[in-house]
Amino acid sequence: MEKKAELYRGKAKSVYTTDDADRLILQFRNDTSAFDGEKIEQLDRKGMVNNKFNHFIMTKLEEAGIATQMDRLIADDEALVKKLDMIPVECVVRNVAAGSICRRLGVKEGMDLSPPTFEFFLKNDQLHDPMINEYHIQSFGWATAEQVTAMKEQTFKVNDVLKKLFDDAGLILVDYKLEFGVFNGEIILGDEFTPDGCRLWDKETRDKLDKDRFRQGLGGVVEAYEAVAARLGLNLD
Repeated sequence: MEKKAELYRGKAKSVYTTDDADRLILQFRNDTSAFDGEKIEQLDRKGMVNNKFNHFIMTKLEEAGIATQMDRLIADDEALVKKLDMIPVECVVRNVAAGSICRRLGVKEGMDLSPPTFEFFLKNDQLHDPMINEYHIQSFGWATAEQVTAMKEQTFKVNDVLKKLFDDAGLILVDYKLEFGVFNGEIILGDEFTPDGCRLWDKETRDKLDKDRFRQGLGGVVEAYEAVAARLGLNLD
């Protein structure tokens, strides 16, 4: 598979076209950012860790019957993926209160949420990813009602699979965001699932093992990601 032009460069990933019109190369870089790109650093090994972590999680989801854009790893920091028509909406599930929901609603961090909450956000850094609802999504043509339903259903299926996976590893899946796209008319899980886009806490100590370590200046970001991978049985060598 031949890598061609850079199609998109995000805060921590780059997407390249290939000689197959239906396939892209997803490259995870060592760049690490927070607060809509206001805080940026380079962290050694991060691209490799997130690439292999994402492949591991997407494989687990595929095994559970959830369609993803993942094809295969092709390098330490690169994966071959299906080319999706991405929907500019983030689907967020929260099992435990943390982050913006605490600021918005005045709830205490660490509060268990039963049932889990579901929120939509518009993927737009310039607008700081504002919260939206199903009416916005349909009125502005970002997705159809059927696609919205499919995204919600798949997001909760992901929750069922990954809550158990992380719980078995002694971890709490606090919250996460997912992005979806369309491939051959089907809603497919795209983008990534890594500690960059979710919150993971140690079940006993509630130590943070995700990108909050970077946001809050706690240090040991990549080491925390590697510790999560080791608990899941993921070999990063």
